Amino acid sequence: MTGVPASAAGEAGRRPVPGAKLGAAAVNQASLWNIANILTMIRLVLVPGFVFLLLAEGGYDPAWRAWAWAAFAVAMITDIFDGHLARTYNLVTDFGKIADPIADKAIMGSALICLSWLGDLPWWVTGVILGRELGITLLRFWVIRYGVIPASRGGKLKTLAQGTAVGMYVLALTGALATMRFWVMAIAVVLTVVTGLDYIRQAVVLRRQGLAAERAAEQAAR
Repeated sequence: MTGVPASAAGEAGRRPVPGAKLGAAAVNQASLWNIANILTMIRLVLVPGFVFLLLAEGGYDPAWRAWAWAAFAVAMITDIFDGHLARTYNLVTDFGKIADPIADKAIMGSALICLSWLGDLPWWVTGVILGRELGITLLRFWVIRYGVIPASRGGKLKTLAQGTAVGMYVLALTGALATMRFWVMAIAVVLTVVTGLDYIRQAVVLRRQGLAAERAAEQAAR
C-alpha cells in the first residue's frame, strides 16, 4: 500500500483531457511568442522601415510617402489589435507590458520628428505631443504604488485623432485635404492637452487617496 487514496492516485495517473480548461497558474504563463507580442514586434520592426520610406528621395516623393503611410497604417492597426488580443485571451506578458508602450511611442515619435524635420509640421506641435507622452509616462511611475489610472474615452479619442492627423501629414496631400489635415491635427493637439491635464488631475487624486489610506493604516496599527 502506498498510503495514497485511490481517487488521488487515479487523478495523478490520468492524462489531461484535450480542450479542458487550464488552471489559473497555467493560464497566466502566456508564451512570449503569442499573437499579441508578435504584433508588437512587427510594430517595432516597422519603425526603421517607416522612417526610411518617409525620408526616401529627400522626403518629398509622393510614391515613397504613400508607402510610408502604408507602413504607418499597419503599425496603427497592430496597436489596436495587440492589446485587445492580450486582454481577451489572457496573453499578457512582462515583455508585452514593456514593449507595447515603447512601440507606440517609437512609431508616433519617429513620425512627428521626421515630419517636423521635413518642415511639414511645426516643431511646437511635435514638442507638445511628445512632451505630453513623456510626462504621462513619468506620472504613471509616480502613482503606480497607489494604483493604475484606466484609459479614458478621451484618451482613446486622442490616440485616434493623433493617428489620423499624422497619417494625413505623412501622405503628400494638396488642396482641400491638406487644409483638412491642419484642422484634424488641431483637434489632436487640443485632445492631447486636455486629456493630459485630466490625467494629471486623476493622478493627484489617486496619490492623495493612497497617502490617506496609508496614514489611516498606520494609525490603526498603533
